[in-house]
Amino acid sequence: MKDWTLQIDEITEHFVANFGTLSSEQLNWKPNPQTWSIAQNIDHLIVVNETYYPVLASLKEGTYKLPFIGRVGFMVSFLGKTVLNAVKPDRKKKMKTFPIWEPATSKVKNDILDKFKKHQGELKKQIETSKDLVEKGTVISSPANRNIVYKLETAFDIIVSHEQRHLEQAKEVLQALTNNPNH
Repeated sequence: MKDWTLQIDEITEHFVANFGTLSSEQLNWKPNPQTWSIAQNIDHLIVVNETYYPVLASLKEGTYKLPFIGRVGFMVSFLGKTVLNAVKPDRKKKMKTFPIWEPATSKVKNDILDKFKKHQGELKKQIETSKDLVEKGTVISSPANRNIVYKLETAFDIIVSHEQRHLEQAKEVLQALTNNPNH
């Protein structure tokens, strides 16, 4: 079993270490209108991760309905690898997120890091209570699109990789902020 919870702890520590002393204005600063602020990156992670909670709940209750494509092994593997590669932290490819996963567009409150730390604790609980489902090779569909299917194990890999990706994106915003003479 992979130690996603350890990785989540490390990511959380990096977010706090990098952005914990920033003001609300700094957390919400954007180098340009097309780039998300640090706060928006954090908000986006919370929004995305929480869309998995109803999926996990229905799996645990035994009420989850997998679409037909989820029974096609090579599609599960192919789509899982494709999504995982798309959220790699190296950020070589820019991606547009699904509308349901857009972060808040207005100013994000400056308690976003506290909210994130609390969220990360809940995410770890969700993962820990899903280990039996992972061991069974459970397949799910993406909360954003029922025709994108992958193993639950891959979903947790995607979540962790996606968090690392947005940590890097937020660090780039911090670098731009640091280099901006007006701040």
